[in-house]
Amino acid sequence: MANSYSKKDIMKMADDENVKFIRLQFTDLQGIIKNVEIPVDQLTKALDNQMMFDGSSIEGFVRIEESDMYLYPDLDTWVIFPWTPEKGKVARLICDIYEPGKPGDEPKPFAGDPRGILKRVLKEAEQLGFTDFNIGPEPEFFLFRNDEKGEPTLELNDKGGYFDLAPTDLGENCRRDIVLELEEMGFEIEASHHEVAPGQHEIDFKYADAVTTCDNIQTFKLVVKTIARKHGLHATFMPKPLFGVNGSGMHLNMSLFKGKDNVFFDKKTDSQLSETAMQFMSGILEHAQGFTALTNPIVNSYKRLVPGFEAPVYVAWSARNRSPLVRIPSSRGLSTRIEVRSPDPSANPYLAIAAMLASGLDGIKRKLVAPEPTDRNIYIMNKEERKQEGIEDLPADLNEAVNSLLEDEVLVTAIGPHAIEHFAEAKEIEWDMFRTQVHPWERDQFLQTY
Repeated sequence: MANSYSKKDIMKMADDENVKFIRLQFTDLQGIIKNVEIPVDQLTKALDNQMMFDGSSIEGFVRIEESDMYLYPDLDTWVIFPWTPEKGKVARLICDIYEPGKPGDEPKPFAGDPRGILKRVLKEAEQLGFTDFNIGPEPEFFLFRNDEKGEPTLELNDKGGYFDLAPTDLGENCRRDIVLELEEMGFEIEASHHEVAPGQHEIDFKYADAVTTCDNIQTFKLVVKTIARKHGLHATFMPKPLFGVNGSGMHLNMSLFKGKDNVFFDKKTDSQLSETAMQFMSGILEHAQGFTALTNPIVNSYKRLVPGFEAPVYVAWSARNRSPLVRIPSSRGLSTRIEVRSPDPSANPYLAIAAMLASGLDGIKRKLVAPEPTDRNIYIMNKEERKQEGIEDLPADLNEAVNSLLEDEVLVTAIGPHAIEHFAEAKEIEWDMFRTQVHPWERDQFLQTY
């Protein structure tokens, strides 16, 4: 989806396509898409980086006394939404966030902008000689029926299972429309299918560089929700909306390049994995407990990360089985990649990928040696067997995950103190609200018994 547009190109396309409004989009620390919508006559001002917004109104950004923020549109993210009316179309530009410097100074990148944080970690990769960090995401979601008021219910739209087709998979028409809209917006869709749980779907799109992939994930979520609504359905990326069935993950396939060479591939080794690949993977394993708060950032994430539902909860790797956290898919050559299976689609992709890249780079810088692969099914190993193999667990809940993140100096430095502090503060509030709430399960279990 990488295009290369000039200001002149965008002004002409806006005119030719009868664009009436432009959404200047960005992502907050919680991974929620925000936008400032402007009429087309303000487009020139936006393209000159002159549009401002109140940063104090966005959770985790800044205090009220330092609230003015600039939106710097990334011209290559220009896209016209296909579902908007002909009489006045809506376009979108994804923005980086800058804060004003002191009087006379140029604006500077805002330390709490997730997209800017990822770019900062990518610069570190560049300094180590790596030109590209490519990511192929596999986001999953559930489709529920809406009621007559348009509010989501817990009624699934189908009873399908893995790779099922109609009539069992009633979400097929909706999924097809999502794919068509995405393709019209420039996505290259690689696969689209029903997942294991009823009502659960997966659409995979072609890998791209890290920033483009994160932009694509955010755009994907927006398209899925918009088109589902047109079908009378509610799409949710909540990791575990239903008890007793598989949750939704977002496996991330990653590879590092120097120019045109995939540095994870080495045809001379038995596994055809390079020393760099093994060091990068070792960094992922070493920091997995630290980055889990960012890859699995909500209370509900930890309802998915439990044994028995195919979600990886053990810090190990394998080229053969799917129970460890990290899997090495069998493709080699340019397609050699490391698949991290723990992230879920509630993650802020910019922060999650920045944290995993920082983890892998730490492994390379410190020349970490990978542990032996775990080719047994970890789910059938008991705690003692896992301990003997040196296999640790991921954090069991959000509180434990946030504490692990705060103790990981590499990740705190990579993400930056501003973002970490505001992220942790929001998560501590979320955990406290959850911890002190009385849930229906407790009443069902204890109200009459005691």
